[in-house]
Amino acid sequence: MPDGPSGTSLHVMSDVTPAEEDLPLIISVDDHVMEPKDLWQQQLPPSKRERGPRVVQEKVRLKFEGGHYGFDRNHPDGHLCDLWLYDDLVIPTGFLHGPAGVPREEQRNVAATYEDLRPGTWNQTDRLADMDLNHVSAAINYPNVFPRFCGQGFLEREDKEFALECLRIYNDWIIDDWGGGAGKGRLIPLTLVPLWDPVLAAAEVRRCAAKGSYAIAFSENPSKLGCATMYSGDWDVLWDACEETDTTVSMHIGSSSSMPTTSVDAPLATSMSLYAQNAEGSMVDWVFSGTLQRFPSIKIAYAESQVGWMPFQMERMDSVFKEGRGGVGGTGPLPSEIVRGRVFGCIFDDLVGLKQRADIGIEQILFETDYPHSDGTFPHSRKVAHSMFAAVGMDGDECYKVMRGNAIRAYGLQRFGITQ
Repeated sequence: MPDGPSGTSLHVMSDVTPAEEDLPLIISVDDHVMEPKDLWQQQLPPSKRERGPRVVQEKVRLKFEGGHYGFDRNHPDGHLCDLWLYDDLVIPTGFLHGPAGVPREEQRNVAATYEDLRPGTWNQTDRLADMDLNHVSAAINYPNVFPRFCGQGFLEREDKEFALECLRIYNDWIIDDWGGGAGKGRLIPLTLVPLWDPVLAAAEVRRCAAKGSYAIAFSENPSKLGCATMYSGDWDVLWDACEETDTTVSMHIGSSSSMPTTSVDAPLATSMSLYAQNAEGSMVDWVFSGTLQRFPSIKIAYAESQVGWMPFQMERMDSVFKEGRGGVGGTGPLPSEIVRGRVFGCIFDDLVGLKQRADIGIEQILFETDYPHSDGTFPHSRKVAHSMFAAVGMDGDECYKVMRGNAIRAYGLQRFGITQ
């Protein structure tokens, strides 16, 4: 069902903001999926299952300190938790991994099992039903718990050969199972790459593209993960593969395993208010490293980034570049010209950004529901979108572009049968 339920309008043109019920169906560029608890236990050879990703249940207490999440195992005041184990890795499932449908005031940072969460967080049939309920025709799905947003769970393991085997199991699952069957053309796969080796990463891009996946999750700042920097040139072999296969590079906030904060005693709210800083720094890296210039057809997208920061950041980069300051620029296309039409940001709560849509480029703004996270707008995503669009006076063509048209172009979704 790539183009939505029968009888539902996809593209309504008007000179004024369409009524809520006349808005097109949503393509969300940032949703999340919980990988099956038994995935690796089913797919790995019996001799490797004890080392591979698996789940045990314990009482766990979650905490947030100094800009980082933490937890205490077997804590008497903890909550029953599905705890992921993989070699030396231990990652708890938290209620905030999937509180969709729960009133915001009842959402808490506590440990949880899958069964504590809405079934659509991990069950395909329930996810598709929730998408229908929320007027979403298609969605791109990032990892949610164990692999983390760009596969850091694999990167951090010492045995890289085994990590690659486990990573490929994840990619095969999200392409063939989660994105297959009833999910084909609706649950758009987002594959992971072995960040520890750009050559292997390029090979995985080509392997997954041959299977029908044309988007990868990458880090907003790979140097913070101990990987090659964007300025090193080491990633060029990966970008070659992305250009060759028309694969879009997607980066979620927090995919550098860090979030902005101000002090060790700052509350979680501080990081939540500053998160767009990660996307700002990433866009500067992509431009000032020359990567976007060397690979003129590559497209990149930021998830959960909002877009209100983009006009100022482009203006500032242009100013630095034109004057040849800090070791960059002086001649050549301006950063704002390089970014135009190729760097996408997404919104779910950004009136400032929509007011500046002409400066950003309306064709570069995407929409997300962030299902099933606490910032997500399920099941009221269309209502939220309409409220924002009406507040800034967006017409029917602009609404269509932001809600789905731009996503089709950014991710080449025609390859999934999504044409309008």
